[in-house]
Amino acid sequence: MEPPSNPGDSPVELEFTVENVESALYQLYFDPDMERKNVAQKWLTQAQASAQGWHFCWALLGPDKLPEVQFFGASTLHTKISRNWIDLPTDQHESLRMQLLSHILHFSSGPKMVLTRLCVALAAMALHLIPQAWSQPVADMVRAFQPQKPDSEGAEPTQEPHAHCLALLELLTVLPEEFQSSRLAQARRAQLREALAGEWVVVCPLLRQLLQSQDSSVQVKEKVLRCLSSWVGLDVPLGESHELVQDCFPALSNPELFDTAVETIVNAISQPDCQRYTDALVNLMPLVLGLHDQLKTAAQDGDMETSHGICRIAVAMGETHSRVLLEQVEHWQEYLALVNMILFCTGIPGHYPVSETTSSLTLTFWYTLQDDILSFEEEKQAIYLQVYRPVYFQLVDVLLHKSHYPSQEEYASWSSDDKEQFRIYRVDISDTLMYVYEMLGAELLSNLYDRLGRQLMDPQQSAVWQDTEALLFGFQSIAETIDVNYSDVIPGLIGLIPRINISNVMLADTVMYTIGSLAEWLADHPVMLGGILPMVLQGLAKPELSISSVSTLKRICRECRHDLGPYAQDILTVSQDVLVKEIHKSSQCMWLMQALGFLLSALPVEEILLRLHSLITPHVQQLDSLSQQEANPATKASIIHILGMLSSLFTTLDIRQADGLEGASSPRLTPSQSAHNPVVVVLQQVFTLIQTILSKWLDDSEVVEAVCGVFDKSVRTLLHDFGPMVAQLSEMLGQIYSAFPQSSALDLARQMVHIFAGEEQHISDIKSLIEVLTSATLTIFQQGPRDHPDIAESFMQLHAQILKKKPDVYLSDQLDVKALFYCGILSLKFPETPTVKAASLFFTELLPRCKDAPSLGEVLQRDGKILTETILHAVGGGSPRSLTEHFSDVLLSLNRHCPALLAQWLKETLQSPGFPSAQVSTEQKHNFSQQLLREQTNKRRVKEIVKEFSLLCRGLQGSGY
Repeated sequence: MEPPSNPGDSPVELEFTVENVESALYQLYFDPDMERKNVAQKWLTQAQASAQGWHFCWALLGPDKLPEVQFFGASTLHTKISRNWIDLPTDQHESLRMQLLSHILHFSSGPKMVLTRLCVALAAMALHLIPQAWSQPVADMVRAFQPQKPDSEGAEPTQEPHAHCLALLELLTVLPEEFQSSRLAQARRAQLREALAGEWVVVCPLLRQLLQSQDSSVQVKEKVLRCLSSWVGLDVPLGESHELVQDCFPALSNPELFDTAVETIVNAISQPDCQRYTDALVNLMPLVLGLHDQLKTAAQDGDMETSHGICRIAVAMGETHSRVLLEQVEHWQEYLALVNMILFCTGIPGHYPVSETTSSLTLTFWYTLQDDILSFEEEKQAIYLQVYRPVYFQLVDVLLHKSHYPSQEEYASWSSDDKEQFRIYRVDISDTLMYVYEMLGAELLSNLYDRLGRQLMDPQQSAVWQDTEALLFGFQSIAETIDVNYSDVIPGLIGLIPRINISNVMLADTVMYTIGSLAEWLADHPVMLGGILPMVLQGLAKPELSISSVSTLKRICRECRHDLGPYAQDILTVSQDVLVKEIHKSSQCMWLMQALGFLLSALPVEEILLRLHSLITPHVQQLDSLSQQEANPATKASIIHILGMLSSLFTTLDIRQADGLEGASSPRLTPSQSAHNPVVVVLQQVFTLIQTILSKWLDDSEVVEAVCGVFDKSVRTLLHDFGPMVAQLSEMLGQIYSAFPQSSALDLARQMVHIFAGEEQHISDIKSLIEVLTSATLTIFQQGPRDHPDIAESFMQLHAQILKKKPDVYLSDQLDVKALFYCGILSLKFPETPTVKAASLFFTELLPRCKDAPSLGEVLQRDGKILTETILHAVGGGSPRSLTEHFSDVLLSLNRHCPALLAQWLKETLQSPGFPSAQVSTEQKHNFSQQLLREQTNKRRVKEIVKEFSLLCRGLQGSGY
């Protein structure tokens, strides 16, 4: 058949004929041109929505039509019934039902996709009619599908009854599914759920009969299982269906039905409501336990699918109902048997995820069981602990065994995805062990320690590195989150660790992490540091241990800094060596510098400068030579790397931190007694070099950001100790920003304002810097700031900080307050959230100060109306809805500090027709003004009022937003 040239061209009413629909379907399915396919798709959607859809759908279901055409006919029927039911006269309901049933019978032998669509259509119809107009839908459906005349004795049975049976089951399966996916009012949903649940008394015996019958084919049994799954979703009570659920268990021995049977049983017993039917659960228990032999055989044969399926059933039973089953005291042995069955699943042979995927399913069960046991009152709890503590000790053995790495050859053959999954699996095991510690307590650590000791003393045992690694992994899992300071086995463990041969990378990694997890303990027992630090420093020299060794050293330097004096030289020597040899990647170098910052902080002040010089001199020399070189990407990367290392060092090098702390290695010198802070001395020495670098890279935002980062981190750490640098840094910042404005310079200036704006000796430098930065930024705003949202954001944040810390800067004649006000208004119009947020903050800091600063008051009087108009335009649809709460902050501030003016501005701006949106009426605008003006303190209420008005303006009121 020739498709029409374009089914969307002619008048719509004439188009929706059977012929045209068929042509469009041919075009959709068989035309290679995507453009024409899309046109056909669009037109067919309109055809389905049209009134003619009720008529042409039947013609498309004709026996001579292609399956694709028939499918579209059935889909149209479903669409009409779901969406346009109201268009169908009541007197046609019965005939539609009969037609549908007759077509379902006709298509019962296929095509399957058409049959399913027709069943869904009849289900949708049933949902409109139940219970008033169709009181017994399931009984009527069953009756319609009964064989019309029974076969005579010995006659060949026709295929019809089988096909009809499958069609009926399809219909019964889609009925609850259609209910779940339909959009229904809450009251109607509740009414329908009740009516459908009432139909279960008809469905259940039918499904049992079919499942038990010798004559039922595998196909029929599979459909029965799917049908039960579907009805379980309606919360049909387990009390009424547990016999049918029991009937599902024999299907597990049929490989063709296994997967479906697992899904159905798991769905049926996972319903939380099942807990009300303890007898039913107790009756199901022997059937679940009866799967243990099949599980063992599957595990021996490496049949992952079978073991996975049976494990899912056992876990669903044990996890969903652990509390209820624990309370069935007379059946305690059965529940213990189930727990042991799940333990078998946890320890299933093979390496996760390569040769087994079952064990991970069980981990949450162990949390649940433990929580339930520990939630009983003490006497009961003691009895349960007696039974289950031995199981949990076994669990620890199993988990440690499952966390074993494979041999290095095997591990090397794993894909990166498998390795990542195994890593996550070990994290899950680690979390489980940490949790189990709550139940087993100190005895667990003693147990691990004894085993580790036996292993390390026996040369044959210690040859298997995986065993040692697993035990340390267990220790580390617990020590990472639980305070082990009181454990009496930690000294022994620290004594054993140096005996471990760390030639294997995975074992060495775990040794490092274990030491790291004990850093707080070492801080309380510094005498043990000497035995353990050499291992960490040995690890530091190995690139393959980069992450674990550097992070461990950082933890030790942070926690134990006051006791590291005797080891400082060794730590610095090894660290300098690995930094110069570039053993570690950039991010680990940053961590290492932070570690050294902690270390240096705790040394005597006069020693810090010496050590600091020797540490950074090679890097400063390299920076010097880089500053002489041609600008290229490699040079740039090296410069940024070295500046990043200095930033990281200065983030943690804080001699104030050590003041007044116990164990500080020497009395501190007060600032007046001592020279400058060592960091300031170093910064002053490299200042000229940094200026040289900037002169070459001024237009590169990444290099400028890295330079600003060095000073920013120093200011944040040193606070007022940074004072001696303020004058020269202010001058340099002003110069670089005037030459090439970048947001990182503004952010650094904000930090300086925050700390030094209140200090008399620095205020003139800070004021000069603010004037230079403001003047340069105003030029950007005059030229059009749209391409610089980051500069607008940082500029607004800087001025908000000035208003907060030193508002009298605004009294200066050098500051163009009117221009600043306009910059704020322009920034409010940006689409970027951070910029709008910063501009809103600027106004909420500025408005309270208008009373004290005459220049601000004048600007507000003159331009407050523009501010109000800008905000209303944004709220009314000019800006994304997510920004509304920031605008509401400014409106609240206006109402709090100039209510009379705001009332006048609201009145004047809102009286313009169609402003801020054509969607809101004059009355609605008036209501909004009145509500807003009433609120001067309640921030939450103002947000609600503004949000409501914003939705009204956008036509979204009542649309579920």
